[in-house]
Amino acid sequence: MENTEVKEVTQEQQTEERTFTQAELNAIVASRVNEVKAGYENYEELKAKAEKYDEAEEASKTELQKETERANKLQKELDSIKSAEAERLIREEVAKTTGIPAHLLTGATKEECEAQAKDIMAFAKPEMLPKVPDGGEVRNTGGKSTRDQFADFLNSQL
Repeated sequence: MENTEVKEVTQEQQTEERTFTQAELNAIVASRVNEVKAGYENYEELKAKAEKYDEAEEASKTELQKETERANKLQKELDSIKSAEAERLIREEVAKTTGIPAHLLTGATKEECEAQAKDIMAFAKPEMLPKVPDGGEVRNTGGKSTRDQFADFLNSQL
């Protein structure tokens, strides 16, 4: 019995649904937009009042409150500078011990910087650099200019 009642109720709901024309829908949306706009009509007036209130609030602060706020702001700046300096010193220390340039290290702690340096060294792999047969020393040229040396080389090849 309940199933038939449920079916009747859903059928009644389906027949009660209404479709709107585009004009009706446009009118509904327009009225809703106008309602929202009406809520913001005095926005500029309220904004001006809020600014005046903030100015009055600032003026009513005592000198002690103003100086306390200033001191707090300066303390935050000092803490930030100290933190940056501590990080710089850590990076320089790790750079000296590992041979990695400090500007490549971005860690905030010694452990982070050491891990970065280790990763950079693993990536760079000095064994991948080309081997220079004579060790890279400058040869004794006998006081000849580069031009003369090149001319001698060409003559020896001909």
